[in-house]
Amino acid sequence: MRHQSTLLNVIDVEATCWDGQPPPGSVNEIIEIGLTVVDVAARHRVSRHRVLVRPARSRVSGFCTELTGLTQAEVERGVTFAEACRILVEEYEAGKRPWTSWGEYDRRQFARQSQADGVAYPFGYPTERTHTNAKAVFTSSYGLRRKPGMSHALQIAGLPLEGRHHRGEDDAWNIAALVLDLLDRGAWPATDTAVQQPGGIPQQQ
Repeated sequence: MRHQSTLLNVIDVEATCWDGQPPPGSVNEIIEIGLTVVDVAARHRVSRHRVLVRPARSRVSGFCTELTGLTQAEVERGVTFAEACRILVEEYEAGKRPWTSWGEYDRRQFARQSQADGVAYPFGYPTERTHTNAKAVFTSSYGLRRKPGMSHALQIAGLPLEGRHHRGEDDAWNIAALVLDLLDRGAWPATDTAVQQPGGIPQQQ
């Protein structure tokens, strides 16, 4: 069995959104968590996963459906945010494995919603402890002046966009391809093994 330190969780979330301001009393809530597991040592995508999350304080707007393809009826069949976090921790070792997303939005949204819902943040504290901002790494590696969106980054790297953009499962899969590109360029930070070393993270209880 390969040591867990070689595994990286690539995560992309979709959240309730509106064309303009949210309706009174509504807030952005995660409705889909896309997750691709990357074996950093073997340099390949191991598996892809999708967790639908049922929003508690908002509904999926028509604008949101047009953007993500997700509907209110579909996400109502999802799990609670607390259950989604439990799945991340128990099935994908979110508190132990390093993880990455395209930019800081996903990390901050998890932190905001964890606090709002009284749910333990699934990736451990401080919130940036095991997180790598793949967009920042890509921007630096390619010497870009501006940080590109994921689809533009795929074009720059000469990689195809697989599936539907703004669908969490597909976006995580595509971000994982960009991570592999950065690994091949020798640009991916070597945080994956440091996170796993015994005693290396004093914040862990």
